Order: sequence, then C-alpha cells, then structure tokens
Amino acid sequence: MNIIDYKVHELIELVEKKQVKVREVNEAFLDNYRKIEPKVQAFLTVNEDEILNKAEYLDKELENGKNIGKLKGIPIGIKDNINVLDMKTTCASRMLEDFISPYEATLVNKIKDENGIIFGKTNMDEFAIGSSGENSYFKNTRNPKDLLRVPGGSSSGSAAAVSSKEVPIAIGTDTGGSVREPAAFCGLIGFKPTYGTISRYGVISFASTLDTVGILSSDVKDSMIMYDVLKGKDIKDATTVENKKDYNKKLFNKDLKGIKIAVPKKIFNWGLHEEVERNFKESLSVLKECGAEIDYIDVNALDYVLETYYVLSSAEVSSNLGRFDGIRYGKMEGTYNSTEELYRKVRSENFNSEVKKRILLGTFILAKEQHEEYYRRALKIRSKIRKEFEDIFKIYNAFITPTALDIAFKLGQYRNSVDMYNQDKLTVIANLVGAPAISIPCGIKENMPLGLQVMTMCFNEEMLFKIAYSFESMSK
Repeated sequence: MNIIDYKVHELIELVEKKQVKVREVNEAFLDNYRKIEPKVQAFLTVNEDEILNKAEYLDKELENGKNIGKLKGIPIGIKDNINVLDMKTTCASRMLEDFISPYEATLVNKIKDENGIIFGKTNMDEFAIGSSGENSYFKNTRNPKDLLRVPGGSSSGSAAAVSSKEVPIAIGTDTGGSVREPAAFCGLIGFKPTYGTISRYGVISFASTLDTVGILSSDVKDSMIMYDVLKGKDIKDATTVENKKDYNKKLFNKDLKGIKIAVPKKIFNWGLHEEVERNFKESLSVLKECGAEIDYIDVNALDYVLETYYVLSSAEVSSNLGRFDGIRYGKMEGTYNSTEELYRKVRSENFNSEVKKRILLGTFILAKEQHEEYYRRALKIRSKIRKEFEDIFKIYNAFITPTALDIAFKLGQYRNSVDMYNQDKLTVIANLVGAPAISIPCGIKENMPLGLQVMTMCFNEEMLFKIAYSFESMSK
C-alpha cells in the first residue's frame, strides 16, 4: 500500500515501530502534492525544504531513542487564517497578501510541541466568509472528486488537500459549517468541537462568539488523535476551558444500545434532494442496527436559525474586520489626502465583494436605529435556540441531520447570495448553540459524497465520537 493511503493513526504506528521513516512519509505526500496541486489548488504556501529538514531531524531523534511526540512528524495542512510564525497569513485576501506572521497561534504551538510538521497554508474563502471556496482572492480550489464542482467553504483548501491525499489531515475553522460542509462535499470526517475547547489565539476572527477551530480527516480516530493534541485551556484565550479527557484512549464498539437520537421533522420540508433524503433514512437505519433509538421531533428553533446566524455573524465580522484599515493591518499603497480617503480606498480596493457585503450588513445592524430591532432581538432568539436544544439534550443523546441539502454544487452555480446562504441551513445550528458536531461520509449521489451530521450537547465529544465511530464502522 502506498504511504499516502494510510490513515494518521496508522502512519504514527509505522513511524513508532521504525517501519517507515518520517522523511519517507513527508516525501510521499510532497510527491503527491506536486502531481495533484496544479489541478486542485488547495494550498497557498508550502515550504518543501523546511518540511524535509524537520523530517530528517525527527528521524535522527528517533534513532537516538528520543520520544518524538504524539504526532511523529505527520504532515498537517493549516488553514490560512491561522498564524504560523514567519509564514504568510493572508486569509486568502488581497488585504493581507504580503503579511508575514510575527507570532504563532496556540494550536500551532501544540502541533509543533508534538512534532507535527506544518506542510503548508491552505486556501479558503476570503476571511472565512463563504460556503463554496469560490471567494479566495488568489485562486479557486476545486473538489478532488469532481474538478468542476466546489469543495465547500470556507475551509476549502483544507478539505481538498486531505481528500486528494496531499496531506493526511488538516486544520480548518468552523463559524457556520466551514469544516463540516467541505467534509461532506469531499467525502471526509469534519469535526467541530464544543466552543471554547480549542484555543482561538492566533486565529484571525470572523465572528468571535461562533468561531471554532475544526479538524478534517479521513476517519474518526484521526480526528480524535488531533483533538487530543489541540484541546485545553489557554491563558491567551479567555473563552477556553480545561478538558483533560483522553479521547484517543477510548475504545469504542459498534453497540449503541440505549442511545436516543432526535431527528427534526422540519428538515424534510427544507428542499432536501430526494436521493439525499433517501440516503439519510438509510443512514438512520444503520444507526438502528447498532441499537440506537430514533425519534422524529418538532424543533421550533429551526424556523429562526439561518436569519439569527446571519444577523449575528455579520454584526461581529463588521467589528472584527475594522482593524484592517491600512494603518493597523492591511495593504496601504500610494498617498492619501486624508485618513478618511485612506480608509475608504484601502477597504474598498482590498476586500472582495462578499466581505464588503457582510461588513455593510453588519454595520447597518449595529447602527443605533437598527440595533434593538435586529441585533438585540437576534441575541434573544439565540438564547431561546440554546434553551430549546438544552431541553432536547436532556432527553436525547444526539441530534442528527444530513450535513448539506445536496451534493457539492458546480463552480459558479450560485450567483445569488441568498441561495448561497441557504446552503448553511443545517450546519449553523451547532455554532449558535456552541455544541460539538461532526460530519461523516454516508453515501454517494451522482458519484459525489454525502454527509451525515451528528450533534451532541456541549462538552459531550465522547458521545459524538462514539456515534460517529459506530456509524463509520458499520458503513465500511
């Protein structure tokens, strides 16, 4: 079997047993990257010399009997809104085209502490705003399963890189489904943990109360390994919480006896494609075979999730992107007659149209005249959504839906913003609640993968992994 076909946990074991060298692993993925990248366009930055130098160093350490950490030199893709010291961090925007990060994100430090090798920075929708991967300033990443289709966004490059075996695992961010939707479109595991369990220090913010670091991998066990490395309290991020559970040591079986699963009735009126609905019901049957009990329930909150998400996320992004003005951060070219002219030109010339649209919407929402009617009301509705899901999780162990309404759509298919926003309908729920969620491959339609989304109550990643692992095992 080719090295690039192994899962992360298998590669770690091979390196540990000295059956393969760290350099051999990284050379194999670099060779595949060179072949695949011109077609898929998943990466914005890759430093080949640095990858191989680090791999050689780790091989020497291993030969000398040293412990080389949990990740054993495995190559890892990092989304380009996450700071890596002395590497470009562009957020796929003209605004940050030449920005070299002067510091490291906490999660990158944790990866390096366990001797994961940073393979490169992956493409994305500009400032993580988008659902398709078509909003990058530099290039459009393509879906490795069909180069005429989108990989999903905003973690487009991370998903495409893992799906095309340029790297065995990658890190993304998930504000409204930006890890889970690309995972569904590219046939991967896409894991978003509970809000606050992975530090966001060094991650460029989109919407601070919704942003979560996520993981894209080829199987559930690989996500568990990476989550074990990344989770935990960080004094540099006040929203983080301690989590000392070792999910990697949990040996799950396929038995889901006693597990109660809620399925919302309303989603069947949301325009699910007929084949997606059929596949979803077949997936529920698989869970029943594992012993799970399935109930169809009414969820009133679903009537408001999309509107609430877009009001709050737009308000937050308009504030967070205020620092990109050409003075504090961002590209400043030429001379200007006034500060106002500088702000206007820098922001109008260096943000793309979708980013500007969200900033304008957010600024409108936060204006004095609209603040109470839109922003404050959205906060109240979010509280009600959370309360309804807290009540659901008092009875049920998990809440399950398809990850997306349909398979990955064609490049350029959605030119209308509202149609594009509608693609997030099933994924934004977990971000509004702050709950963990995972997308698991569950079937094929028109030779394209479909995803099953599992969500559990906050801080119950153990149950999430148990259900995902059981389903994955039964689906193989």
